[in-house]
Amino acid sequence: MASVIASKTAEQSFSPRVHTFEAGAALAAGMGIGRFVYTPILPLMHQQAGLSDSLGATLATANYIGYLLGALVGIFVPTVVRSTVALRSSLLVLVATLALMPLTHDGTVWLVLRLVAGLTSALIFMIAVSSLHAHLTTPAAHLSGWAFGGVGAGIALSGVLVLVLRSIGNWQSAWWGAAAVTLICTVVAWPLLPEPTPSKAASKASVSGRPRTHPWFTAALISYTLEGIGYIIAGTFLVAAIDQSAGGWIGSSAWIVVGLAALPSSAAWAWLCLRWARPNLLLVALIIQAVGIALPALIGGVGPALVSAFLFGATFMGIASMALGIGAHLQFPRAVALLTAGYSIGQILGPLVVAPVLHNGYHQALLIGAVVVVASALAAATLRVRYPHHIGVTHENLIPPHTSEKFV
Repeated sequence: MASVIASKTAEQSFSPRVHTFEAGAALAAGMGIGRFVYTPILPLMHQQAGLSDSLGATLATANYIGYLLGALVGIFVPTVVRSTVALRSSLLVLVATLALMPLTHDGTVWLVLRLVAGLTSALIFMIAVSSLHAHLTTPAAHLSGWAFGGVGAGIALSGVLVLVLRSIGNWQSAWWGAAAVTLICTVVAWPLLPEPTPSKAASKASVSGRPRTHPWFTAALISYTLEGIGYIIAGTFLVAAIDQSAGGWIGSSAWIVVGLAALPSSAAWAWLCLRWARPNLLLVALIIQAVGIALPALIGGVGPALVSAFLFGATFMGIASMALGIGAHLQFPRAVALLTAGYSIGQILGPLVVAPVLHNGYHQALLIGAVVVVASALAAATLRVRYPHHIGVTHENLIPPHTSEKFV
């Protein structure tokens, strides 16, 4: 009886806007800062900590591998994605990995820290996204877009933080500043409610009544994996390529532009999903992103550089939210974890794909990244063929039960 009363009290006190803010803080910590603060700090570590180019690339790869490991945990231990303990411990461990980076110059220790940071980032991402889809119901479903904007907020904040601290401190203070901001986000995200555990009866009913959507999910998985390759090529080399073509403050500030563009982008794409089908919008977003990635490789100057950073920032989180929404709508088992794993594999492959052309600069790498994103768009286009808009959905499949055709 006490548990029922507690459950009813929690339901009555639940606020969709507060939940959105908490999930956004978790995503800002886990993704915007925990994963991506390494990008603006990397040049400082090259200059001040003696970090070699090869070790810098290895640390990035270690983070991508850790992210894949986290996704695999979500696949094989799905209860983790519904665990408050897993969320809170992942946030605390992530803060620790950031705070420990400046305490050593040992490359092996750095590698382990970035590996663990990647793993915890993946867990935080999956728990937060699953929580959003499970708890936000009509008319608050569109708020999930603002929660995804937390990633953009974290990216912009980390860029500004490093830009300020590099003038008054060093690479070590940049890492400590990132750890402090991540700790603040952790405090905000602490009360976040994960996706509820479904009852055994509901789980059996869901499995027995689940439609066969394998062809569409396969297309979504291929598209999202290719997006992981193209996106990470741009995410790794876009700033350096812009610095080559535009130079000056444009290159160093591009990451802030990416974050500021990403902040409202997911909410904008979520609003568009109220009016147009997700597969159509996913295709459009991928084409826009491909243009943005290729732009600084084809046209030099400040204008194209800023447009490129804006287009990249305005699409990459929207693509993620739409792809995960499609996977969940298709009721494919463990859709979020599987798609995250495919994306993670793409991120590991991306730098390897362009490594042979990097000796000629970064422009060829960006062109390859744009071509891969176009291939992702082609895979997304196949989703539009007889797409099952009218599938019934459940909490167990990470999408609100109210969702109808207009959301898909």
